[in-house]
Amino acid sequence: MDSLLQLAADPAVWAALVTLVVMEVVLGIDNLVFISILSNKLPEHQRQSARRIGLSLALIMRIALLFSIAWLVGLTKPVFDLGFHGAVGAHGEPTFDTAFSWRDLILIAGGLFLLWKATKEIHHSVDPAPTGDVMDTSKAVISNFGSAIFQIIMLDLVFSIDSILTAVGMTDHVPVMIVAVVIAVAVMFLAADPLANFINNNPTVVMLALGFLLMIGLVLIADGFGVHVPKGYIYAAMAFSALVEGLNMWSRANHAKKAKQAADGEAKGD
Repeated sequence: MDSLLQLAADPAVWAALVTLVVMEVVLGIDNLVFISILSNKLPEHQRQSARRIGLSLALIMRIALLFSIAWLVGLTKPVFDLGFHGAVGAHGEPTFDTAFSWRDLILIAGGLFLLWKATKEIHHSVDPAPTGDVMDTSKAVISNFGSAIFQIIMLDLVFSIDSILTAVGMTDHVPVMIVAVVIAVAVMFLAADPLANFINNNPTVVMLALGFLLMIGLVLIADGFGVHVPKGYIYAAMAFSALVEGLNMWSRANHAKKAKQAADGEAKGD
C-alpha cells in the first residue's frame, strides 16, 4: 500500500500514466476497427455481445500479460536464424532481420490473418453472394458467432502482445500499466457501439476500414521481419484518409439535401 501511495505522489508516474493511456487508446484503434467489422457481420441482437466479449477478453489478456512480463520479454529473444541476409542498406546493414523470435512469428501470423480476413471481406463486398442462395440461418448464426469470437481472440492476442511490449519499454511500474490498460479498454468500450454503428451505416467507411486492416496487416508482417514502420506514419495516413472520406460524406449529404429540396419544390409547384 505504501508503495502505491508513493507512486501516486510522483508526478513522473502521472506523466507516464497519461502517456500510456494515450498510447494504449491509439494502439487499440486497430483492435476496435477489427472487432467492429466482425461484429457487424452477426445478427443485430448479437453484435453488442460480441463487441463486449471481445473487449473483455482484450482486457483480460493484457492484464494477464502484464503479470507475465518475464515470460513476455522472453518472446523477443531469437528462437532461430535463417542464416542469410538479403539486400543491405546504405551503411551495409541488412534491410531485414533473419533471426526470428516468438514475437516476430506471432506478428507475422497476425498480419497474414488480417490480410486474409480483410481481402475476404473486400471480395464479399465487391462480389456478394446471390440473393437466391438458400442457407440454414439458425446454423449460420451459431457458427458465425463462435467464429467471430475465435477470430477476435486471435487478434486480441496479437494486439495485446504488441501493446504490452510497447508499454513495458515506457515504464517499470506494473500498477501504472494496469491502470493505463483498464482506462484504455474502458474508452474502447464507450467507443465500440458508436464506431460499429457508424461503420455499419456507411458502406464506404466499411471499405475504408478494410483498407486500414490491410495496411495494418502489412505493417505487422514488416515488423515481424524487423522492418519497423513508425506508427505515427500509419496513424497519420489513417487520419488523412478518414478526413477525405468525411469530406466525401459531407458532400454526398449536401447533394442529397439539395436534391430533396428541389424535389419538394417541384412537388409544391405541381
